Amino acid sequence: MWFGRRRAWSMAALAASVTLVSPACSAGGQESLVGEESLTIGVKADQPGLGLDVEGELVGFDVDMAHEIAERLGATDVELVGVTSAEREDKLISGEVDMVVATYSITPARKTEVIFGGPYYVAKQDILVRSDENDVAGVRDLEGRSVCQGEGSNSALRITEGLGIDVSELQEAESYSACVERLAAGEVDAVSTDNLILAGFLAEDPEGFRLVNNPFTDEKYGVGLPYGDVAACEAVNKAVGEMYQDGTASELLDEWFGETGLEVVRSVPQFEGCD
Repeated sequence: MWFGRRRAWSMAALAASVTLVSPACSAGGQESLVGEESLTIGVKADQPGLGLDVEGELVGFDVDMAHEIAERLGATDVELVGVTSAEREDKLISGEVDMVVATYSITPARKTEVIFGGPYYVAKQDILVRSDENDVAGVRDLEGRSVCQGEGSNSALRITEGLGIDVSELQEAESYSACVERLAAGEVDAVSTDNLILAGFLAEDPEGFRLVNNPFTDEKYGVGLPYGDVAACEAVNKAVGEMYQDGTASELLDEWFGETGLEVVRSVPQFEGCD
């Protein structure tokens, strides 16, 4: 089984030695995450290459990005918590997590509930099919086929509502790992979501699946933060920019996706802004 980068972060709190920055207030005098010594961060726990629980350790590109960002914000103690797509807003709003780095695509609807730093990566939506499926070469070929998406995701809806493609069935599973299990079992014809997610599953079973490799949308992965924490958003953008400029982001992309053959984006993403 392929896990990409050999670095692993414990799901318990991990300490890192960094230079502290002064605590900051955000808009309207709101307390900010900047300078907090302890942060709890939500990451995926079931997505190979991005966030995967391997015998109690979370590993993946998002996991490493979460740690790097937290340290650059001044945190010395970081606790990682597995979250599903459907839980991300709720856990941020309730305060169960301080930050979410979990393939969290920036959308106008989500911006009404949380503030996004970044994006820290711009993925492309693509399609995963079984290796013996030769008739799907692009998104239009999903007409009349069944498609699975993870609960809380908008991926399949971009096909049906965004592009007006009439699929035969739209299934929603509790996670993308569950979708991929259905695909392997022949219960669904395709899984469509971000190419980084699909590349991770493909790398686990390259004989069983095929990545169509014909992307059709941009998916901006944002760092979810408590609504109104403009100071944290600005600090996250600064940290992400530095990671691309000093080579950290490129190194992590190579170590997690270099073996997949996926052409990754190495330029600094265009930030959304923190207003």
